[in-house]
Amino acid sequence: MVGGRSVALGGAKPRALLAALVLEAGVTVSTDVLADVLWPGGPPRSAAANIRTYVHALRRGLAEHEAELAERIEARSAGYLLHAAPDEVDRVVFEARVAAAQRALDAGEQEAALVELTRAEALWRGPVLADLPHGHAWSAPLARLAELRLSAQELRTRVQIELGRYGEAVVELRGLLNDDPLREERWVQLMTALDGAGRRAEALGAYAEAERVLREELDVEPGPRLRGLRSALVTAEAGEHEPVCQLPLDLLDFTGRQAVVDRLVGLLRERGRAGRPTVAIVSGPPGVGKSAVVVRVAHEVRADFPDGQLHVDLGGTTDHPRRPGDVLVELLRALGVPETALPREVADRASLLRSKLAASRVLVVLDDAGEAARVRPLLPGAGGSAVLLTSRTRLPDLGGTHTVELDVLPLDEAAGLLSDVAGAARVAAEPDGATAILESCGYLPLAIRVAGARLAHRPQWTLRRFAERLADERRLLDELRVGDLAVRASVALSYDQLSGTAARAFRGLGLLGRGQFPSWVVAALLDRSEADDVLDVLVDAHLVELASADSRGEPLYRLHDLLRVYAREQSENDPQQDRRAAVRRVAEGFLALAVTAADGLPTNYFGLVPSWETAGAWRPPAVESLVAQPDVWYDTTTGTGVSVVALAAEWGHDDLAWRLAAAFAPYFDLRSRHEDWLRTHRVALAAARRAGDERGEAILLRNLGLVHVYQDAYAEAMAAFDASRELFERAGDEHGAAIALTGAITVLRIRGEHDAALDRGGRALAVFTRRGDRQRQAALELALGAVRMERGDLRDAERWFAGALALAEAVDDRHRAAHARQRLAELARRRGELDQARQRLDEAVAIFDDLGDHKCVVYAHQDLAEVHLRGGDPAHAEVLLGGCLAAHRRNRDRRSEAVVRELLGELHQRARRLEQAREHFEAALALWRELSASREERALAERLRTALA
Repeated sequence: MVGGRSVALGGAKPRALLAALVLEAGVTVSTDVLADVLWPGGPPRSAAANIRTYVHALRRGLAEHEAELAERIEARSAGYLLHAAPDEVDRVVFEARVAAAQRALDAGEQEAALVELTRAEALWRGPVLADLPHGHAWSAPLARLAELRLSAQELRTRVQIELGRYGEAVVELRGLLNDDPLREERWVQLMTALDGAGRRAEALGAYAEAERVLREELDVEPGPRLRGLRSALVTAEAGEHEPVCQLPLDLLDFTGRQAVVDRLVGLLRERGRAGRPTVAIVSGPPGVGKSAVVVRVAHEVRADFPDGQLHVDLGGTTDHPRRPGDVLVELLRALGVPETALPREVADRASLLRSKLAASRVLVVLDDAGEAARVRPLLPGAGGSAVLLTSRTRLPDLGGTHTVELDVLPLDEAAGLLSDVAGAARVAAEPDGATAILESCGYLPLAIRVAGARLAHRPQWTLRRFAERLADERRLLDELRVGDLAVRASVALSYDQLSGTAARAFRGLGLLGRGQFPSWVVAALLDRSEADDVLDVLVDAHLVELASADSRGEPLYRLHDLLRVYAREQSENDPQQDRRAAVRRVAEGFLALAVTAADGLPTNYFGLVPSWETAGAWRPPAVESLVAQPDVWYDTTTGTGVSVVALAAEWGHDDLAWRLAAAFAPYFDLRSRHEDWLRTHRVALAAARRAGDERGEAILLRNLGLVHVYQDAYAEAMAAFDASRELFERAGDEHGAAIALTGAITVLRIRGEHDAALDRGGRALAVFTRRGDRQRQAALELALGAVRMERGDLRDAERWFAGALALAEAVDDRHRAAHARQRLAELARRRGELDQARQRLDEAVAIFDDLGDHKCVVYAHQDLAEVHLRGGDPAHAEVLLGGCLAAHRRNRDRRSEAVVRELLGELHQRARRLEQAREHFEAALALWRELSASREERALAERLRTALA
């Protein structure tokens, strides 16, 4: 088109040539590339002359309409170049508008982003170059452009959803799904839009439609994002916990092993129907396909285990296999056990897991097991649950199990796998070349998969040529024979093809621990601002795989353990100082994000979060954007972040190890993740001491004191608070010392040492007041008011609580203000002012609920129940207390459970249900004894003797 008019260019060849120049406007396109475009089947000998003729025809055709246009095509020594301004080429304009939309989104300007994306989509009038033949030379740029359009379309509908334009998004997504119903992201967005529009039933119907399409077209189950969204919608609809399915995706090109699959499926179903636990072990050398078989079997029997299907990678082949205690925590969490209800001892966790499995039908997949001793605590003892376990070695001392040994694939199944990955037509056309490749791969599935992927990504190669390349690598052939050498050689097939930068990134990933990672981690390893292009190379080579998505929908990646082991071996050839520097940059990145996220959490943290702005520190791009939803970022990142604390300490970055642990403490506090809290802080404390950083040691000890309070370990808590205070004082940090003093007040109040609590509180208050720290001053005044209230000084306590409320509201600390209202309500209840108490508590509950602090909602309900009980509404009180009792028992909050038990005992006593009253009173008495709470124990014992005599 010239000036809106169609221009005749003299046939398909000149038009194809112009299209090639436009696609690469501003860049010299070589004569060889143009020949590939014009003659996909192979150029004639006269190709160069013909191209000159077509260029001449193009210039003449263009000049007839505008003379200047003919001069735009410039002949160069190596080819031809088309001069064009950026706004003259639709492709360039499209990419610029998509980029502008992304920048607008990064700046929080969704409306502007939507305008750019709409303008970008308007440029498309159909498939690119739809009326021209497509040769191989165009495959990559056209595929990239098509993928960019798909991404832009999905970004546009995502922005519509973020802006609340659900109806528009639904209409557009329906049209996009008609064109391509196999893109799961579109189904995720459709379900989200329908639910946002108040059409939850339709959203669930969309899931069923997606499930049907994926099964019929690809023979796969929906991915984790779709399943997770459905689970959330169903849970919201039903108001109850949904059994989880953590199974990895079943391989689309899974080949063979049918006899093994049938045997395991039959075993699980037969014993499951009989109500007997099953433990089946699939063992064999690395790369033989153990995990693929187990995942296939697990998907086959999903319906037989309706209470959940769990998956854990035990890391038995790594340098640091996972400890049974940590794995038990992960399994119990997946089964719905809250953090605070997790037993501290491994034996108790194993017992709880056996109880859970015995009472349900759950399938547990344990991948990569090592020693039998690490597996035994994870197994069921009774009931109809089952365990599928993979191991590189035999486990004869793990009794009561069924073992299946896997060997390499037979020739026909190996050829089938290569056909599925590389393309059936290519393999069938060159049977001798395929056989030679399979022999070089040792018939190991992993090696075949890697070889097939290389062929699939290099369609110009013949199988014979690839086989000849393998034949030249005598060392490679030797390593492809058996055992661990087979896996190492298989990985080398892809690793050796990487560019220097991609190979360095792969080696760097081997330095990291287990878990998922975002793209910025690779950028940190390479000391670059971004590394998406490098990740694309690694993903295409099947050396890195997509795992899930973060809070922004950005991809998270992972490295298979066997590949990570190989990468780590290769990294040992790099200078140690380079590896140490790479680990430091990754830790600095996590620290930057964690510190920023901590500042955005809905509750104000009382402890100290260290700074990270040090000279030369590496930081990810767009830190604030990455943690725009701080609590969600922590939820998706904590597992990897926890491992980086240990990694930093391992590589001698003690300064980063302790800071990173301290930066995660606010999240651990909000979510009650006590196990992660203790594990990271113990590693970090040792690191701070090695570094001689007394301030870091003081911060960590203060944090440990708090988690000890949560776990009713008051002696350990007091020792930690005192040690923290002494270190702060020695460093001349009066502010830190005041924070440690405040922590000790809670312990002293619980012990009944009121004078000591008031003394320490007075010293801390002077510091906070002098420094103008009104948030911590408000928290401290609440603590001091609580001490005075317990002493019976209600008027004085009211003054402290009212002052704390005024301070909290002055600094917009809603969480602290809600606590102040809760304390004032308790005072009102003690005075008999029940209506005022009820009003204060209703306000507190509303704030806690709005902030997402469900733990504090329970405590406020507990106080509200007592108000109803005193006000003559025992029915309402009993409902609230029942919920509180269940929550406290789940969270192993023994002190609060004892209080609720006493209130329930009183409630039943008033109703003359003396047997129930005695049961609750005696349970409370046992809890007070466990806690060594002599004061509460004596008071309740006296009550039992007099009231229920």
